[in-house]
Amino acid sequence: MKKPKIFLLLHDIRSAHNVGAMFRTADAAGVEQIFLCGTTPAPIDRFGRPMQEIAKTALGAEQQVAWKKNASATKLLTQFKKDGGRVIALEQDARSVDYKKVKLVSKQPTLFIVGSEVDGLPAKILRHCDVIAEIPMCGAKESLNVSVALGVALFRILNI
Repeated sequence: MKKPKIFLLLHDIRSAHNVGAMFRTADAAGVEQIFLCGTTPAPIDRFGRPMQEIAKTALGAEQQVAWKKNASATKLLTQFKKDGGRVIALEQDARSVDYKKVKLVSKQPTLFIVGSEVDGLPAKILRHCDVIAEIPMCGAKESLNVSVALGVALFRILNI
């Protein structure tokens, strides 16, 4: 099967260190582009200066992976789906399925979404998703760090 083009949407990620780690993961996984929405910080701030916290954890991946700051995640998702893309959210939700059961669709561009470290993804974004995937937890904690969860799910689903 030919692998589809893979994109990421990072929505309301608070930690610049998490953003940097996700840039590194995206580079390692062959992600085409990262969309930064809501309050997610960008590698270059509004004054044109590099964001040191992102650069520290991205280790140059922020210069290798294409990225774009988007004001509206819902507009981006609407257009992505209109263009024939598939949307997979990584979130704990009543409708979520085990991430190990999620399969790529040959040649269909796929957008993976992760959200806020505290609040996750809002319902208005989840409504646009074709799949909501969840990583089952065995320990006392309810979830993994968002950048770790993205890496686990992305590499498993992409069969890397």
